[in-house]
Amino acid sequence: MAEATEEKKAVDADVKRVHTYPLIRHSDMNDEMKTETMELCVTACEKFASNNEAAAKMIKDTMDKKFGASWHAVVGEGFGFEITHEVKNLLYMFFGGTSAIIVWKCS
Repeated sequence: MAEATEEKKAVDADVKRVHTYPLIRHSDMNDEMKTETMELCVTACEKFASNNEAAAKMIKDTMDKKFGASWHAVVGEGFGFEITHEVKNLLYMFFGGTSAIIVWKCS
């Protein structure tokens, strides 16, 4: 009986974790901007669950209106990036298990 419990724990450790909540990986924004941006990203991803391009466009357009021009957004799975951004204007997060979102401002 004890062996079965240990085997189950070993199998559970190998299972991929799926996050259904927003998980901020990196951000240098102030807390208020970070919260607003995170909520916007969640809303966009829920509204356009099957269309990452439309979600990114919604995020970009809303950020341009709220915080001034030159915002960029990428929504997707399995991408890498190296960017130059303005200080205090970057958010990198995960949502819905497999989607990654990066939002940054550069002028």
